[in-house]
Amino acid sequence: MPIDAAKALAADPRHGDIGWDHKDIQLYHLGLGAGLPATDPDELRYTLESKLHVLPSFATVAGAGMAMMGGLAAPGIEVDLAAVLHGGQSIELHRPIPVKGRANSTAKVAAVYDKGKAAVIVLRTEVADADGPLWTSDAQIFVRGEGGFGGERGPSVTSQQPERAPDRVEERRIREEQALLYRLSGDWNPLHADPEFAKLAGFDRPILHGLCTYGMTLKAVVDTALGGDVSRVRAYRTRFAGIVFPGETLRIRMWQEPGRVLVSVTAVERDDAPVLADTVVEHA
Repeated sequence: MPIDAAKALAADPRHGDIGWDHKDIQLYHLGLGAGLPATDPDELRYTLESKLHVLPSFATVAGAGMAMMGGLAAPGIEVDLAAVLHGGQSIELHRPIPVKGRANSTAKVAAVYDKGKAAVIVLRTEVADADGPLWTSDAQIFVRGEGGFGGERGPSVTSQQPERAPDRVEERRIREEQALLYRLSGDWNPLHADPEFAKLAGFDRPILHGLCTYGMTLKAVVDTALGGDVSRVRAYRTRFAGIVFPGETLRIRMWQEPGRVLVSVTAVERDDAPVLADTVVEHA
């Protein structure tokens, strides 16, 4: 069924109350590969409740109500999950995320773009608690075969990668079971767990969640370029340029500039195949 862009954009925002506590945060961090070595003081900030801080990318799963999946059920949108890929993600932090919280979430379809052979749906979520705004996130959802409806093509946002060598290069191995653990934070798309579903979607085996790679990358930037201080992150955006499989290794290249870190992420075992591109962490 074709996407009805006008109907989707005119739909009323969806409101909901969300809540989280230290267990949700610890599970999310573990799903990103935190906790190795288990007694490392730097890792205990992600795993031990008495020392816990919150990686800002937790915003993508807070409340265990995936805005991406909910948005795909909005009026005017009826798509086959096998045709859906997460095209990009951005988060703007208004202040640090507390370890325990309750907040109101407002979600809407902010834009629908016609890319010809595909559609891109921008799902915007704004979250605020009693003290005011916490974060705003945009998920760019790429739906194969749903373009050609005559809509706007939309902006093309790219971040030029410096020609010089990166300031830092980090490698992060993805555990074989990591997608199975990460999905417990709320993204139940069978593409990341069911081999038969993955084959229907055109993959040899289940792929890792793009948002897991997104979180792993931010953790690497925070732990190295930002001195382990999550409160310095102001905004974070990426474009999902390719897939990565559990068991592979991420190569994370970082270029530090005033107020931001430019990042590229590739898959080591597949000759540095692109995974994340146009990736920027803005910081204090």
